[in-house]
Amino acid sequence: MIRIKICCISSIGEGQLAIRHGASALGLVSAMPSGPGPIEESRIAEIARTVPPGVASFLLTSSSNPHEIIDQQRRCGTNTLQLVDEVEPGTHEALKQALPGISIVQVIHVVNESSIRDARTFARSAHALLLESGRPKAEIRELGGTGRVHDWEISRAIVEAVTVPVYLAGGLNAGNVRGAIDAVRPFGGDICSGVRTNGKVDEAKLANFMKEARS
Repeated sequence: MIRIKICCISSIGEGQLAIRHGASALGLVSAMPSGPGPIEESRIAEIARTVPPGVASFLLTSSSNPHEIIDQQRRCGTNTLQLVDEVEPGTHEALKQALPGISIVQVIHVVNESSIRDARTFARSAHALLLESGRPKAEIRELGGTGRVHDWEISRAIVEAVTVPVYLAGGLNAGNVRGAIDAVRPFGGDICSGVRTNGKVDEAKLANFMKEARS
């Protein structure tokens, strides 16, 4: 069964709602140059403490400095790091050494076929990949939460090119998630805006999305 990560969780209540509806992971967004969902690290730590065993708590960080990332994870207490920006060679290894038992998920922003090469490179050291629709080189950098769909053919090529689990993000909703799963065959799906109304998790949208994703 496909794993589903509900991202941009902003409170304990939202997190528990997502878990009740079958979420396998929660995404907790720290400071970003743009995009929805950032919350204070103190709140991330508060939410992470309530996540039960068997559910992953993802800290989304835009830092590319391993020392900063290590300190941030220790403050927040999540069991997974989602690196939303490209990092320098050796960063994953430094994180593994300092944070044993913490999973590392590297975001790949699917732009064109060069993203397949990037995915192969990062898959050698990350525990998993997450395919997003950001624009990291834009004037105002977009590192996730855009609500845009990217080219699923490239995403499928990435899934076939690597041996680590791959999450699919970018514009997913109840209306397209079946097609996305069929086209890409990811390990997991990741959704933020598609289950929200006025920025808050909408239980009806959440239930409908989970039903479609797992049907």
